[in-house]
Amino acid sequence: MKVVGYAYPWDVTVPGFVERARALGVDEVAVAVAYHSARAATPWSAEGSAMLVEHAALYRPVREQAWAPGAPRPAEPEWVASRDSAGDAVRALGAAGIPAAAWIVLTHSSRVGAEFPELAVRNCFGETYPWALCPSQQAVREYAATVAAECLQGLGFSSVILEACGPLGAVHLHQHEKTDGVWAPAVARLLSICCCVACAAGWIEAGLDPATVRATLAAEVRRLVDTGDLTITADALAPALAATLLRTRHEGVDALRAAVLDRIDAGTRVVLHVGLDPWATGAFPGLTPTAADDVDAVVLFNWVPGPGSADTVAAARAQLPERVAVASYVTAVAAAAVPDIGDYVTELAKAGADELHLYHLGLAGPARWPDLQAATAAAHHGDWET
Repeated sequence: MKVVGYAYPWDVTVPGFVERARALGVDEVAVAVAYHSARAATPWSAEGSAMLVEHAALYRPVREQAWAPGAPRPAEPEWVASRDSAGDAVRALGAAGIPAAAWIVLTHSSRVGAEFPELAVRNCFGETYPWALCPSQQAVREYAATVAAECLQGLGFSSVILEACGPLGAVHLHQHEKTDGVWAPAVARLLSICCCVACAAGWIEAGLDPATVRATLAAEVRRLVDTGDLTITADALAPALAATLLRTRHEGVDALRAAVLDRIDAGTRVVLHVGLDPWATGAFPGLTPTAADDVDAVVLFNWVPGPGSADTVAAARAQLPERVAVASYVTAVAAAAVPDIGDYVTELAKAGADELHLYHLGLAGPARWPDLQAATAAAHHGDWET
């Protein structure tokens, strides 16, 4: 299995990072070039314990000539000293002979969503999700395409990894999140359906009345909530309505991906974070019917060990063309460590995973580094290869 280790730009420039990555044996380091807000632990730093990432930012210079006047654009990060911290990281990796992938988060920006609320996802109650930019909006697609182009400007990458290349929804983390354990899966799915002007235009083309659609969604949300059942996974929407809503969403996602790929040089390896549930939103949005035609690999969220993760990998392998690699995203920094991460990686490989994407080379300090070592060793030397 190919092993990709994820890192933030400031991780790579900490003394010793390159040597640790080389000793770990990763085949590629994915550097966050455009990323969302966070508070990121820095256990390898001698100067502090965490980096406070106050808003989504581009870790390359924000060049004035790249952005249309008045159009949404990413902010530069005040919390790093260099205007090109991602470029610095990529060049440091290149000097050490370690390939770098551009890890690009596209539609997750509370800063842009707050400044341009008309571009954000809007639910059936008229509430805006500022952290979630809607792919059906042309301005969002232009923003994401320009972000991707500026991430890659003047740098050599072995791959481009696209996260949040689609819609985010109701349950994606926002500031101090106070919605955990409140919505059943069916409710969260309905609350994640965007009802913005651009999405409504697609409904009108399909012969639907947007006001009626919104009222139907809101009524169904209230009905499901009133059952008091947090396990409900199915709603009572008419199948034809659900199919139209999903098709409209996927058309926006496909248009977003096409706009982004148009700004990436032909022949560049493209990796897409996805979920197999077509209704999925967030960092791993639902795989659309045409997505596999455009990418070289997909990354599945496999942070939770167990048969369910292996089954998801097997389903992806059966569903996707053989030329599209299936990658498993595995974490070594969860609150509860994977009991035997090496065995877990082996299980995923036997289910059909071609790549291991390891989270996270900066967040995992000395206490979790043995887990990264065990996972990498299993990926490179697993018994499924013998």
